[in-house]
This record gives sequence, C-alpha cells and structure tokens, in this order.
Amino acid sequence: MGPPDARQLARPLRRRGRRRALRGAGPGGGQGRRVTSLAPSAPTEGRAARRRAAQQAARRARRRGGGRRRKRPASGGPAVVLSRLAGELLITTGLVMLLFVAYQLWYTNVLAQRTADGAAGSLRQTWERQPEGDAAPPPAAFEPGQGFAILHIPKLDVKVPVAEGTSKARVLDRGMVGHYADGALKTAMPSDKQGNFAVAGHRNTHGEPFRFINRLVPGDPIVVETRDAYYTYEMASVLPQTPPTNVSVLEPVPKGSGFTAPGRYITLTTCTPEFTSTYRLIVWGRMVDERPRGQGAPPALAAR
Repeated sequence: MGPPDARQLARPLRRRGRRRALRGAGPGGGQGRRVTSLAPSAPTEGRAARRRAAQQAARRARRRGGGRRRKRPASGGPAVVLSRLAGELLITTGLVMLLFVAYQLWYTNVLAQRTADGAAGSLRQTWERQPEGDAAPPPAAFEPGQGFAILHIPKLDVKVPVAEGTSKARVLDRGMVGHYADGALKTAMPSDKQGNFAVAGHRNTHGEPFRFINRLVPGDPIVVETRDAYYTYEMASVLPQTPPTNVSVLEPVPKGSGFTAPGRYITLTTCTPEFTSTYRLIVWGRMVDERPRGQGAPPALAAR
C-alpha cells in the first residue's frame, strides 16, 4: 500500500471542523455562538418594523380625524357667555310675566274690593249724617266718579257702589260699577218714573263684580239702594253676546230685552267671553218694588 493521499487526509479534518462548529452552538461555543446569535435577528427586526409602521399609521389617522373634529368652545368663550345671558333673560322675562298675571288676576281684585268697600261705607255714613227731609241732590249734581247708590245682587253675594260715568280709571278699575251718563249714552236714574237705568262693570279683575251675572235666571232680585229708597228689580232676560257697538241695548225700551212698552228697567253690561273684551253680555230686569229707606230693607235683602 502506498502513502495516503493528501485529499484523503483532509476529509477527516473537515468533518471534525464541522462537528466543532456544531458543538460551538452551545453556551460556550465561541464562533458557533456568533452564528446562532445572528440567525434569529431577521424575524425579530420584521416584527419591530411592522409595529413601528402600525404606530405611525395610527398617529396619522388620529391627526386626520382630529382635523375634522369640531373644536369645542372654551368654558368662558363668547358663545357660552351669550347663551348664559339669553337663558337668564328668558328666566327673568318669565318671572315678570308671572308676576304681572298674578297682579292682574289677584291683586287688582284685592285693591278694588278694598276701595269699593270703603266707598260703600262712606256712602252710608254720608246718608246717615244728612237730616231727614232734606231733598236728595238731582242726578245732574253727581260728578263723574262720584258714588250715589249701592247695587245688590243677593244670589251672587254682590254688594258694590254705583258711581257716575263709566271711566275705567275713576270708576270701573276701582271696583265700582258705572252708570251710563255720558252724551248719547245717558240713561235714566232709578228714581225716574220711566226709563232704563243702565250700568257697566268688570267681569274679570279689578273686583270683577259682574263675573257671574250670566248665572242669573228670570225672577232673581236685583236691588239698588240710594239715600232715600230701595228699588227692587227682577231679572227678566239675557243677551249672551253682542258687539260693543250695539248701544240699542241701552235705549229706554231696550232692543232684544223682550220689553215692548216704556217702563222702569235696569240693564247690566259686562265683557264676554271671560278675560276678553270682544263682546258684551247683557242682563235686563224690570222694577217690581220701590220703598222709602225709612221702611227698611226689602225682603230680598232682609232675608240675608
């Protein structure tokens, strides 16, 4: 056998080198350690790159979405201040309106009834101070706004002074009823032997003395008390609604009343429907009794 070939001697050396390289993959493997440490770097770097790309895409999306989002005004901005002022103004306006309604529907009644009661008391005191036998002043002697009688409607528990004229400021808004005594609307007095004694009164607010006159039925008494006498009427008819311009209801023989001949009548007028002044409600009565004051109150008042 001849000497070994050099290539044959090199093969075992290469095999041993590969085995050492494989053993170097362990913890103390020297060069093998460097090889194995480089092998997993590719997938790790890929995941990190994908994570960074996702984060950058999310940031870009947030920036784009934020640009489309409407900015909220600051807590003290002009819009907030204006809205608060508007709210406070609405609340204040509502309170003022409530106070006005309370004043109209309640407090005007309190004031007017107090004034009317005082006027009725003053009338009676004046009548009592005047000596018997003194002639009563003629109707022309009454000044506008001056009280001269007291109207009683027993069924409605109404007792209210009657003053000359139908002025709102001087008469009606003070809780009294007013005698139609001006110009073409001048009507008779209770003491007249013939004619129509017509009066007006509020239906709502300011004492509302005529609020429920629509509840009167034929035969209900209506009494007018003056310094010298009591005049008793009986309710006869009603006109539920008529325009304010219909002054024929005040004539000596009022149209629509059912009366056909001259007599001694009374007419009560007020607004309708309630809380409006669109139309007028009319109630008529016919005189059935007249008695001197010295004889005492009539049965319609004595029973109360």
